[in-house]
Amino acid sequence: MQLLWPIDYGLWTIKSAMNAKANIKYVNLEITDADILYEDNHLIAVNKRAGDIVQVDETGDESLEDKVKKYIAKKYNKPNGAFLGVVHRLDRPVSGVILFAKTSKALERINAMFKGREMHKTYYAVVRNRPTPYAGNLVHWLVKNPQKNVTKAYNQEINGGLRSELSYKTVAELGGYYLVEVDPVTGRPHQIRVQLSTLGCPIVGDNKYGYPRGSLRKSICLHARRLEFMHPIKKEPVVIIAPVPKDGFWERFEGLMVSG
Repeated sequence: MQLLWPIDYGLWTIKSAMNAKANIKYVNLEITDADILYEDNHLIAVNKRAGDIVQVDETGDESLEDKVKKYIAKKYNKPNGAFLGVVHRLDRPVSGVILFAKTSKALERINAMFKGREMHKTYYAVVRNRPTPYAGNLVHWLVKNPQKNVTKAYNQEINGGLRSELSYKTVAELGGYYLVEVDPVTGRPHQIRVQLSTLGCPIVGDNKYGYPRGSLRKSICLHARRLEFMHPIKKEPVVIIAPVPKDGFWERFEGLMVSG
């Protein structure tokens, strides 16, 4: 089966597909009911689009945080705005489930749960190189360069390095691409991206960490698929699963995902 890469799915407009230096413009899309994966009085989970930023940065683009606030304020008729707490982040080119707190009580408890590693996250990545070994556990010490926004991995403990751990397993091969399930133990900036690259398997589209070319839509094939935890208020298990982007590429892998 032949898979085509890259393909645009709406966040990035290509003004000249025939031009190697195509002018890429970010398209801001508001949050709708279709983007909501889970919501109650305390929490709201959104299926983040690749290209959205979680919080405001130097680009000045509208953040996902602000868009979700607008969604809540409009849905529940709150003219003075809505409270929303950011409890974790996804890199801008990554898609998938992201959770926000709607109350200060939920925010405090969810923050403690993330710190205590009580939130189980599962990602899927698509890579071009065959992972060797097919499954395993990776431990590195990561150092981030904030000026260049790049993280470097070291095999041994280093001054200023943060111990970073994940487990992975290759679940399928399709058209020369490999689908890898990743369960991070820690949550460091760019962790999955740099650790898979260190394995010799840069994520498709992630030219920052070794893939030969980036995608025209500024996304990478890394998707936060599943988030599982005990509800901080209701004390009942919650499992949230994010459908993959509808881009003509990811859908071919969705049926092969063993987690959700």
